[in-house]
Amino acid sequence: MRIIRHQTNDGTIQHAALQPDGTARRIDGDILGSFRVTEEVVKPGKLLAPLQPAAIFCIGLNYRQHAEESNAAIPQYPVLFMKSPGAVQNPGDDIVLPRHLQSDEVDYECELAVVIGKTCKNVSKANALDYVIGYTCANDVSARDWQIKRGGSQWCRGKTFDTFAPLGPCLVLKDEIPDPNTLRIQTILNGKTMQDSNTNDMIFDVPTLIEFLSGSTTLLPGTVILTGTPQGVGAAMKPPVFLQPGDTVTIDIEKIGALTNPVVAEA
Repeated sequence: MRIIRHQTNDGTIQHAALQPDGTARRIDGDILGSFRVTEEVVKPGKLLAPLQPAAIFCIGLNYRQHAEESNAAIPQYPVLFMKSPGAVQNPGDDIVLPRHLQSDEVDYECELAVVIGKTCKNVSKANALDYVIGYTCANDVSARDWQIKRGGSQWCRGKTFDTFAPLGPCLVLKDEIPDPNTLRIQTILNGKTMQDSNTNDMIFDVPTLIEFLSGSTTLLPGTVILTGTPQGVGAAMKPPVFLQPGDTVTIDIEKIGALTNPVVAEA
């Protein structure tokens, strides 16, 4: 099942299930609890991020070829940082380049986002996917100057500006993606492919990440895990390529779809 979240003309926020014929049917209930797909066909309004996350856990240096392009050692444990849920952006809405707290080195990062559907703690790798409701596309937008030069190794500062966590365009339930580590993943910037890899290049696969993150830690329903980015980030280009006002960036993941956002400067 493919689920979208949208805002109707009267301002109501609803979820709907996309049908094979291109229509959408209204969903009753809580997609993170009990819900059902009704027979009511709806015309989706403004497309929103598939959910408002309870928390956003992010993994750095989780693709082998990205670690190589960054001249970084392969980590022994997953490299963890967090984004604020307030950084979430909708499909089609602007990625805003910071100007009040100036950044001139804002980068794209295509990532597979895993959505936890049931409360979990201390789960095993073997059972980890039992707690997943589904997957979506994410762009881990990153201000490299604040991440690396100014933040004192505090990655969160460069990662959690407003609009720095686009999610979408839909939530694909896990029954459609039995193995999340076999998916082609790409970033397309202004029509040019910048990142093109497969989630099988992850150092720590999705079940391993859930086992690690749930260790002595409760993951609530609605927790989103950004699983790392492959090689081809702008900071590694020669010369570097950073996002500019007027750009359009698309994250495309096999079996999920395309998440596209324009880029503007903060007013």
